[in-house]
Amino acid sequence: MMRAELVAYLNEYLRIEEIRDYGPQGLQIEGRSEVNRIVGMVDAQMPCAVEAIAQGADLLLVHHGIFWGPSQPLRDAFGSLVRTYIDADLNLYAAHLALDAHPEVGNNAELARRLGLEVIEQWGAVNGVNLAVLAVDQHGAKLDYLVDRFEQSVGPVKLVQPHGPRIIKRVGIMSGSGAKSIQEAKALDCDLYITGETSHAHFYEALNAGINVLYGGHYTTETVGVQALGSHLQERFEIEFEFVDLPTGM
Repeated sequence: MMRAELVAYLNEYLRIEEIRDYGPQGLQIEGRSEVNRIVGMVDAQMPCAVEAIAQGADLLLVHHGIFWGPSQPLRDAFGSLVRTYIDADLNLYAAHLALDAHPEVGNNAELARRLGLEVIEQWGAVNGVNLAVLAVDQHGAKLDYLVDRFEQSVGPVKLVQPHGPRIIKRVGIMSGSGAKSIQEAKALDCDLYITGETSHAHFYEALNAGINVLYGGHYTTETVGVQALGSHLQERFEIEFEFVDLPTGM
C-alpha cells in the first residue's frame, strides 16, 4: 500500500496530532513511497535500523522514536543514525504516548488483555492524557498466578514486591517507567500494580503502601503495543508485519 495512506490511517487511529508528546511523533523519517512489509520493534536506534534493513522492511514501526526534546544537529552518532535510514530509503514511524494510551492496541490495554483482566477505566495522566489502565478480575486471582501468566504471555519478570493481599481483584497497569505512580495506584485501591522499571528510592514506597508491585522491565512491558498494532494493520490491510525482539535488558 502507499505510505501516505498508511500514515494517514495511523495518525487518525492513534490520535497522533492530538496527543502532546516529548518530541514529534508519527512519520519521523520519510522513505520509499510504497510499503509492503512493516517491521515492528520497541526502539529505533542503530541496531534496530540495521536489523530492520536486514529484514527487508519498508517501514519500521516503533514505540520509541529518535526525536526527543530540543532539535539535534545531524552529526556524530545521531547523524550516522539518520543517514542509515535515509540511505536505505527506510520509513520510520513512532508512536510513544499515543501507543501507551490507546484503548485497543495500547501497551497497557494489551497487557491487561494478555493477563485475562477486564479494563474498567484509564488513569495516570501525562500531558493531559490518561496512559494507565485500571483492570479487574471479578473472581480474584492469586498473585503467583498473575506473575506466572505475565511470564508466559509477556516476558520475564524483573522483580515482585509482595506487600499486598495474596488474592488480586484490582490491578493498575502503566508500562515503562511508572514507579512514580505507586501511590496513585494505591489510592485507586489496586491490589497489584504492574509497571516496567523502578529505582531504589521507590522500594520502600511500595512496602509502606502495602501494595503488590510487579516490575516487568521497561523494554518488555512495551513490546506488546507494537505487536498488537502491527497485528491490527496486518489484518486490516493484509500487509506483511513482523515483530523483531531486540531486548535491552532494562
